Amino acid sequence: MALNCGIVGLPNVGKSTIFSALSSAPAEAANYPFCTINPNVGIVDVPDERLTTLSALFKPVKTIPAAVEFVDIAGLVKGASKGEGLGNQFLSHIREVGVIAQVVRCFDDPDIVHVSNKVDPESDMETINVELALADLDTLAKRRERAERAARVQGKAEQKIAETVLAALDKIGPLLESGKPARQADLSDDERAAVYDCHFISAKPQLYVCNVNESTMRAVSGGGSNPYIDTVKKRAAAESSAAVIICGKFEAELADIDDPAEKLAFLEELGLKESGLGALVHAAYRLLGLQTFFTAGADECRAWTVHAGDTAPKAAGVIHTDFEKGFIKAEVYSYEDIIKYGSEAKIKEAGKYRIEGKEYIVRDGDVMFFKFNV
Repeated sequence: MALNCGIVGLPNVGKSTIFSALSSAPAEAANYPFCTINPNVGIVDVPDERLTTLSALFKPVKTIPAAVEFVDIAGLVKGASKGEGLGNQFLSHIREVGVIAQVVRCFDDPDIVHVSNKVDPESDMETINVELALADLDTLAKRRERAERAARVQGKAEQKIAETVLAALDKIGPLLESGKPARQADLSDDERAAVYDCHFISAKPQLYVCNVNESTMRAVSGGGSNPYIDTVKKRAAAESSAAVIICGKFEAELADIDDPAEKLAFLEELGLKESGLGALVHAAYRLLGLQTFFTAGADECRAWTVHAGDTAPKAAGVIHTDFEKGFIKAEVYSYEDIIKYGSEAKIKEAGKYRIEGKEYIVRDGDVMFFKFNV
């Protein structure tokens, strides 16, 4: 299960610069709107110190981190829902991602043009969110027409489904009309399932990325505040979302450093606890309710991504579908225990090596070995 994250925002807010810095994949970046037309895609390792530590303990042949896919999508402008700018392309690409990272310009620079000729994070966020809501209103209208027709002419079973669809749309419609996202609708499980085929863009989880310059990054990491960032954080909190702060230049410099100790020293020099990539990925994980378990041994140490609340067979299925089908048991210990005791043998001596069955709920940081029979 790989996290799929679409980087969106108004033209010229620094999306492509941040994409290049995060993914170390070159994306065209220039001082004019719509520089990005076709989406750039980069696959990035998920930063996780626990995997690094496990690898140092087991000294495996291979170490494989979890991965995140970043998609740099063309800039959106007011009217995109009606095809303005590259709106149609933007909307088609954004439907394919799992989580939206909206980049918001939080710096002043007279040499970098702004599509609205002023830096205004609140207005920028509103423009993006309203356009997504308007695009979803078109989708909703088409789905309502189909459901109303089914409610009139189909059999009783189909009519019942159509009624559930209409009930869901009645909850979503007023939100979209007021520029609010579909994800805020209070839907039952049946209603949510009934309108899944709509693939509402604004139903996707969304977090905000404050794109700052070097001076702002240093000031904020030192405990200072910034009115642009405060505005973004306030909106994110109101949406029960998250806001992360990234400086593309710092991230690009960090990406060029190979030695982990040098990376850490670079971050400490700036007063940062983790990279912008780490902050963004971890915020996305929290937003989506994702967590990590590990497999570890002489051949391979690897990080795997599952949903919080997944059972042991579900986790086994992430490795291979046969593991889930023929699941027998899971041998489990925690990452904290391998750090505390230093080896699997010592963990067993301490009675911390567990055998878990089909009902076991996987915990973040579990180290697991599966037994199966197909």
